[in-house]
Amino acid sequence: MRQRRNKRKIALRNAGWLYILAPMELHTQPLVRCIVEGNTLTVLVGGSWAMGKAEPPEAQQASEALQHNAPTVLRLSASPDLAAWDTSLLAFLVRLVKQAQSKAVQVESDALPQGLRRLLALTLAVPAKAGSAKNADDASLLASLGKSIRSIPQSCYDVLDFIGALARAFARLLVGKSTMRRQDLWQAMYECGVSALPIIALTNVLFGLILAFVGAVQLMQFGAQVYVAGLVGIGMLRVMGAVMVGVVMAGRVGAAYAALIGTMQVNEEVDALATFGFSAVEFLVLPRVLALMLMVPLLTIYADLMGIIGGFLVGVTMLGLSPAEYINATISMVPYKHGLIGLAYATVFGIIIGVAGCYQGIRCGRSAAAVGLATTAAVVQSIVWIIIATAIITIICNILRI
Repeated sequence: MRQRRNKRKIALRNAGWLYILAPMELHTQPLVRCIVEGNTLTVLVGGSWAMGKAEPPEAQQASEALQHNAPTVLRLSASPDLAAWDTSLLAFLVRLVKQAQSKAVQVESDALPQGLRRLLALTLAVPAKAGSAKNADDASLLASLGKSIRSIPQSCYDVLDFIGALARAFARLLVGKSTMRRQDLWQAMYECGVSALPIIALTNVLFGLILAFVGAVQLMQFGAQVYVAGLVGIGMLRVMGAVMVGVVMAGRVGAAYAALIGTMQVNEEVDALATFGFSAVEFLVLPRVLALMLMVPLLTIYADLMGIIGGFLVGVTMLGLSPAEYINATISMVPYKHGLIGLAYATVFGIIIGVAGCYQGIRCGRSAAAVGLATTAAVVQSIVWIIIATAIITIICNILRI
């Protein structure tokens, strides 16, 4: 037996093959053979593979042979002495195949057992989704900062790609080719409109009270309490009503959209829509963005009214103004153009909240932790962009003198 094996080794060497292996008699340990013949690397697996056993050193040599010998074909084969095996063997083969694919090396696995070959094909059938794996990040502060800066171009590309897909979906809606369902739009309008009335009323009445108190502190020194009506009216109609609605809707609706679509990503429901030929942007994003774009201006009108009522309560009960006097002062001091500017703010805020919430949901990872991160990011980005948009629109209005 030994002489026959030695003769075989000599024959392989004479053929120009690279032969790497410990003896194959030990069937209780995982074994690997690497044979290089021209541009073909043949990897034979044998022995017994189990999760509790360490990979043989030849496994690393197989990876190095694939790295340094630059073959064009990787042939996977099973030795006759291959005994019991589990996912440890599958993990080794998957790692080897992925390394070969990264180098554009052709992989042949016909010589593997049928069960192992089918599992390998199933494992490699679908690429891993971003966020599906847990990875510990112990990088330093500077390394994290550098990583964040390097990711800015890709993030900008993703955002522009999402906005482009949304614009394309809106164009398809205008020509009547969209897959968006009307009932989804009505449902989204109810969720972000009617359901938000109580919280909008409470926050804006209180904000109107606060605005009236702040103005009264100075105006009462000059006996000009009546101007509190104009202060509250202009402040609420021009910008503060829209900003308060935007902040509330970012925390209430933007977070809900990110969590909803993110959970659908985790459950692979978005993938199922794509499998059936539905666009996730048209089916999930478009109705929600349209609902916010339509309902936030209407909620802003409601919020303006609630804020004026809050100022009315302070003016009548604490500043000694009569109801008629306060109402007449509000009408005479607050031009209608401030209300139109507030509606412009509100429309922009609605688009920002819808885009931010749905974008974070669509780009969510495949874990429960990723859903939480997407929800937090949606709220933070919505509020930040609302503040930025407020500054930009305010500057534009000052330049145009409106």
